[in-house]
Amino acid sequence: MQLVVTDANIIIDLAAGGLLEDMFRLPGWDFCVPDTLYVEELADHHGVLPGLGLKILPQPAEAVEYVTQLRLRYQRPSVNDLFALALAKTLGCALLSGDGPLRAAADAEGIELHGTLWLIEALLREHVSVERVAAAYEAMRRDGSRLPWDDVQAQVERWQQEKHDLR
Repeated sequence: MQLVVTDANIIIDLAAGGLLEDMFRLPGWDFCVPDTLYVEELADHHGVLPGLGLKILPQPAEAVEYVTQLRLRYQRPSVNDLFALALAKTLGCALLSGDGPLRAAADAEGIELHGTLWLIEALLREHVSVERVAAAYEAMRRDGSRLPWDDVQAQVERWQQEKHDLR
């Protein structure tokens, strides 16, 4: 299993789109968040996450020290975002985030980075229909998600065309 650290915004987007359970059924992937991020940003409205398979990981001492260093270099990401970055760095795994300042910091720190569209691609390859993805994206838009909507439209159109070509 490949472990991936996720930021809260990915989970919030997938929840808005009704795709959380599908995310945790992706074969070969385990998703985790730092314990502080879970408690402060997800537990109240998304308490079902551990039952779906989200791993809540404590922060090792080196991650806390790293966050202190990161805070001096990057003022825009939140402390919880920096904990997600630090956990990904500490574990040597990818980070999922759509947050601009966090993405910039992760890129500067050399951390493998993916976002919602990457995750949706994985869902489409495995078991989620294009129609369901299109409806999920529309629900995310209504919920106020800040996705790159031109890229979303291109992704959906590409998958619809591929589906049509297979007929």
